[in-house]
Amino acid sequence: MLLAEQLVGEARERRRESMSRLERTVYAISAIVFVATVVLIAAYVPVHRDWDALLICGLVAGYAIVSRVRFEFGSGYVTPEQLLFIPMLLLVPLAAVPGLVVLAALLSQLPDFLDRSWHRDRWVSCFADSWFCIGPVLVLALFAPDEPQFAHIGIYALAFCAQIAADFGWATLCGTILDRAAGYRVPIGETWRNYAGIAQFDAILTPVAVVVTVAAADAPLALLAIGPIVLMLETFARERKERYAKAVELQRAYRGTVMLLSDVVEFDDPYTGSHSRSVVDLVNATADEMKVDTRTRQELEFAAMLHDVGKIAIPKEILNKPAKLTADEFDVMKRHTIEGQHMLDRVGGLLGSVGEIVRSCHERWDGNGYPDGLKGEEIPLQARIVFACDAYNAMTTDRVYRPRLTNEAAIKELQDNAGTQFDPHVVDALTRVALRFEPSAATAADDVRALLAENSAISARQVGAAV
Repeated sequence: MLLAEQLVGEARERRRESMSRLERTVYAISAIVFVATVVLIAAYVPVHRDWDALLICGLVAGYAIVSRVRFEFGSGYVTPEQLLFIPMLLLVPLAAVPGLVVLAALLSQLPDFLDRSWHRDRWVSCFADSWFCIGPVLVLALFAPDEPQFAHIGIYALAFCAQIAADFGWATLCGTILDRAAGYRVPIGETWRNYAGIAQFDAILTPVAVVVTVAAADAPLALLAIGPIVLMLETFARERKERYAKAVELQRAYRGTVMLLSDVVEFDDPYTGSHSRSVVDLVNATADEMKVDTRTRQELEFAAMLHDVGKIAIPKEILNKPAKLTADEFDVMKRHTIEGQHMLDRVGGLLGSVGEIVRSCHERWDGNGYPDGLKGEEIPLQARIVFACDAYNAMTTDRVYRPRLTNEAAIKELQDNAGTQFDPHVVDALTRVALRFEPSAATAADDVRALLAENSAISARQVGAAV
């Protein structure tokens, strides 16, 4: 699954949950500072425009409605509120704009609090998420506090830049702190890319809103021209939401299938099941050490969990033989990677891609592995990582035909075979991990099961029935 879809699913679940202590603290401090800033603006920014109660009520109501048209981007979302924010910014007394933005934001989220798609204590985020309006209010108060006109286009462009800067600052600083503290591994580059999409969306809508607002200065009914645009965007947003919902449900099905297959492997051979789960801990730690991109991580985790799934098809007398295998027996054993791929291909989709990795999990760096004799970087990175972690785990656990090696001896064996059997870069990363990481099969089994169960609404039994 793509990172964006994963983040959307996580963000939806997060909004249903109560805020953590850190979230409450950050949002509360931001809200207090925001309210203080609003009070200062109200006290010191002079009023250059008339108070039109009907216009203000209409803009607040329209802003609240438009804010419910949500296009999800990663861990956040963007709305076409710019279509109503610009009229509010250019037609309403500037001192009142920040307060009206917060009021409209609260009204827009009221249905979410009522249907519990958002936890009720997240109302305070409306203040923190309204910092974007402070920059443009200050710019216009300094350079263009009067009625809207095309002569001020340059100043309006500057105000838009101030809006983006304030919003970006909040998203990068506080958003990143909260994501990392909550355990959501969102790369800073991904945060910037997501925000670039949001900024682009606002930049597209801003000229339309400015043109309509300038016309509305003399004829307020011109603001109704925004209506058809909002209806069109609402259709697109609904379709996007449905696509994400299907993608998230499909991902849950994949996770449920992985859980089911891991249970089958463990039931068929308890050692193989325990070994596969303990390898996942090493794989994740090594991937962190190598800074593997997030888009690759999910396939890597699934491949680590299922790299031995094909052993279900291997006769037990070969699989559990307490002595060295004969050449013929080893040929039979080597087929487990192919059998594993065939099983996952039958599931298809994401697990079909994982099956290709599982097939390559015993390819050697020098090309002398099996089943295809791939060499070097021809071998998928995920397979190279799983192969090395699998070997290290096997060496440091007791087998029916030999006792476990010490941690130091296993590391030396990896290093001695770097460049022949294993990818040297993977060995370097795994060595650093192994020096501080003593794997525990029991702990790994619990951790992995919790990892795979996270965000999964489909139980192993349900998935088994579906398959």
